[in-house]
Amino acid sequence: MEAQKPTQQAARPKAQPKTESNVRGIKNAFLVIVACFIVAVCLFLFFFGSPTNFDLDEAQLAAAPASMWFFEGEAHPINIIGTIFMGGIIVPVLQTLFLTVIVLSVERYIALRSAKGTGSITKFVANVKSCLAKNDIAAAQELCKKQKGSVAAVVAATLVRYKEMDENNALSKEQKITTIQKELEEATALEMPALQQNLPIVATMTTLGTLVGLLGTVIGMIKSFQALSASGAPDSTALSTGISEALVNTAFGIATGAFAVISYNFYTNKIDNLTYAIDEIGFSIVQTFAATH
Repeated sequence: MEAQKPTQQAARPKAQPKTESNVRGIKNAFLVIVACFIVAVCLFLFFFGSPTNFDLDEAQLAAAPASMWFFEGEAHPINIIGTIFMGGIIVPVLQTLFLTVIVLSVERYIALRSAKGTGSITKFVANVKSCLAKNDIAAAQELCKKQKGSVAAVVAATLVRYKEMDENNALSKEQKITTIQKELEEATALEMPALQQNLPIVATMTTLGTLVGLLGTVIGMIKSFQALSASGAPDSTALSTGISEALVNTAFGIATGAFAVISYNFYTNKIDNLTYAIDEIGFSIVQTFAATH
């Protein structure tokens, strides 16, 4: 019984020390939303609400505060920037959503670019499959070191287990194949959350941006009808303010929703391509082991 102990220990798969993905990204999207809200409020108050965007005379302009939000007098916008300010308090909320989509889209672009690695995924897959056909595991591992990224990380982890099973004489062929498949699944499961991180937030902005824009539209139309229902002649200023608020919020809501849809679908397609590459190489590794052992 003592002589069998080394064999039993050799049959045990080595534990993988890696516990997190190589893909880096923004972990806390809440901080992104807070930062975007601060930027949006500053833009709304001091850029869109700048007195220079309204028909103030020189005396009023000199006496006006830094933002029309604190200006007590009535003024009409003289450009589209001032018109956006007339959209009301919903505008900075919509700008927050829009900026959040932009920031997270850029963050996903950088993250998925690093996940792709240094070269073409298609070429990498073809080269690894060629090495597997020649049963040259060392060459395949070297390709993974050069490629880097999520696909290469999954393949490298699977090839390490492949090599261990190749040298293992204690397990049956079916057990070895199962062990390799399990390593492939675990390595893939480790990378997938990092690839999909923050995309659910972008998807949420698709609906949320449209709904908030609709809320701003309804508020603006309520103000317009209030101006029309006033006694006597309708207040043209109040009427135009309500219509501006409705249209500006509609525009921002549509823009936020449209950009979020495009961004989400674009990066989902990128992730699918990476997943297909992992599945293709993983299948090749398992089939190669099954055919050569």
